[in-house]
Amino acid sequence: MMHACEAGKDVYVEKPVGNSIGECRAMIAAQKKYNKVVQAGQWQRSQKHFKDAVDFVYTGQLGNIRTVKVWCYQGWMKPDIIRPDTDPPAGVDYAMWLGPAPKRPFNASRFHFNFRWFWDYAGGLMTDWGVHLLDYGLLGMKADSPKSISALGGRFAYPDLYEETPDTLTTLYEFDNFNLVWDHAMGIDNGSYGRDHGIAYIGNNATLVLNRGGWEVIEERQSKNKVSKPLVKSSDNGLENHWVNFIDAVRSRKMENLNCSIEAATQVATVAQMGNISFRSGLRLAWDKSAEKFTDENVNRQYLMKEYHNGYNLPSV
Repeated sequence: MMHACEAGKDVYVEKPVGNSIGECRAMIAAQKKYNKVVQAGQWQRSQKHFKDAVDFVYTGQLGNIRTVKVWCYQGWMKPDIIRPDTDPPAGVDYAMWLGPAPKRPFNASRFHFNFRWFWDYAGGLMTDWGVHLLDYGLLGMKADSPKSISALGGRFAYPDLYEETPDTLTTLYEFDNFNLVWDHAMGIDNGSYGRDHGIAYIGNNATLVLNRGGWEVIEERQSKNKVSKPLVKSSDNGLENHWVNFIDAVRSRKMENLNCSIEAATQVATVAQMGNISFRSGLRLAWDKSAEKFTDENVNRQYLMKEYHNGYNLPSV
């Protein structure tokens, strides 16, 4: 993305936008320096029912929201088997594929799609689906950075398959007036509220449950202020809408019209990475918002930026 902006190009960049908090910040700096249109591929921001659900949260009808639950239970997602190393397939420039990641022998179980489960290249379900779902947890609460992060999990479901990232993870984010809980499990579809993924805003009067299929409001039986709403199903194609939004901004040059700017994408990518860093360090972490780093300098040195290999360097801006 940074090189494309430097070359004078507008960019549609996939999520998660960076593989470290430091990379995300550098991407923001490049967009600002070269003044190019950069849209991140968090296409749920362009889908009508997602926006309508958040607008309902903003009305205050749910009452005081003290907990937001975000979950991703993906039954079809499983790590690959442990395979022997081989030569790369014909036509694959493996050195280019690795880029700045450490050199390793080619292994099909670390290659296409399965790269998600290895720290060299990605951050597991937390950054794969987490940036989509945590995004709306934060949007609904108009929140940015948590005060503290605690993550527990591991390779509990598939210890004999090939993965490094946790197949099971629960992360607690502390904000000033509410807690946000992230919960993921590979190979299971039975998630909260009978859904394999979603966001639940749990208020004193009712709970709003939102996912890609639609949203509904479930009445709180103990509340005197009865609030409920039947399921509102998805009615449009958020991905196509997102592309249109990008092209419109390219034509108008109005960056403020982007549905997911690089700044917005960086915010949620950073929150997702915070959960992974808490898990990997084994620590409850505190975040210094003003300094944009953790209060633990050892953790900052180890995790804020990826180490680059094979002659690659992050462009200076």
